[in-house]
Amino acid sequence: MKKTINCMGMACPLPVVNAKKAFEEFTETGTLIVQVDNETAVNNVSKLAARYGFAASSRQTGDKAYEIEIEVTPEKAQQQEQAAPGCGGGPLVVVLSSNVMGTGDDKLGKALMKSYIFALTNVDPVPDTILCYNGGAFLTTEGSDSLEDLQNLEAAGTKIITCGTCLNFYGLTDKVKVGTVGNMYDIADILSHAGRIVRP
Repeated sequence: MKKTINCMGMACPLPVVNAKKAFEEFTETGTLIVQVDNETAVNNVSKLAARYGFAASSRQTGDKAYEIEIEVTPEKAQQQEQAAPGCGGGPLVVVLSSNVMGTGDDKLGKALMKSYIFALTNVDPVPDTILCYNGGAFLTTEGSDSLEDLQNLEAAGTKIITCGTCLNFYGLTDKVKVGTVGNMYDIADILSHAGRIVRP
């Protein structure tokens, strides 16, 4: 089996997401060729292959054109997927306390947060709970660029809770478009019982 996917012009993390989806389509050992247009994508896809235990090699095929060739073994892909849920020994809680990711330029930070939330929709398993408070309240309300991805996460089983005090402070109480409104007791209780807490 041999498959080629064209990820030219795709921003991070789409080349990795598409490569992962392609792995899952292999029913027998074969070769996946991923076409990308930058070295960062080459490195990211190669790291994904290594995580699955797949042999991978890359080559430049033109100006801003690269190919990563990956030897895919379905058995290894299944082992990787089965191992993921057990990691950490408890519920995975993602805390979003801002609508930007990292410190520095806010425009970049918003783009990074949007990309991160999209990436969560392709993580297996998806988070058990996403808590949004302080500036994170803007992510679940009207006008958020991440509403569709958060709605997809909710449909996949993720509980999304936004701090009611924060919504009131920012004047967003009537603008919630995904998940439920919680209070500080809810937040404290969820964090106290979490197996893993991620704060991007």
